[in-house]
Amino acid sequence: MGSLAFLSFLLTISLGLMWTCQGHDFYVGGLEGWVQNPSENYNHWAGRNRFQVNDSLVFSYKKGEDSVLVVNKENYHKCNTKNPISNFSDGYSVFKFDRSGPFFFISGIQEKCEKGEKMIVVVLAVRHPHTPPISPPHTPPISPPPSAGASPSDSPGEKYAPAPSPTPSDSPGGKYAPAPSPKSSSAASSLLFSWTSRFYFVGVVVAAVFGSFVGPF
Repeated sequence: MGSLAFLSFLLTISLGLMWTCQGHDFYVGGLEGWVQNPSENYNHWAGRNRFQVNDSLVFSYKKGEDSVLVVNKENYHKCNTKNPISNFSDGYSVFKFDRSGPFFFISGIQEKCEKGEKMIVVVLAVRHPHTPPISPPHTPPISPPPSAGASPSDSPGEKYAPAPSPTPSDSPGGKYAPAPSPKSSSAASSLLFSWTSRFYFVGVVVAAVFGSFVGPF
């Protein structure tokens, strides 16, 4: 698609250059040519046409009886035939426009110039054909692959909180028996002393009874 657009652009430019370089020939005054008192004013004729660079004016007149002078603006209005920019007198003169802007032509005979044998031609500025610029196709950016040594904590927005440490109540079998209070320990000691005293008293009584029956050794 881009190649076709580029070829179309080149073709348009080439045709425009060929059209500009080739130019056209304009015959001044039509069939009448370059004469005194023309049926159509030469400036009116020039206004009906569009002149561009490389176009040419063709002046047809009787050789030896007339001529064509290219002059400046001041000499044009005064019909001054002295010191012209260019002078043609061969009876079939061709003038090619080499720039844009105004050009001033008068007859080489002052009386004929004063009777209307003069003309102003404005050449249009060169305009190249406009074509919109060809923009390259849009390619989405390719993100680089993650590096092999990257850890999850290195990626943005993925900060992991450390796992909470287990508490004694959370660990299996972690139910701790409360330590015995001092009151419970004292009660056990009293109970043990009471039973020991009873066994001692019973032993003394048994020994006394046994001694009374047996007698002294």
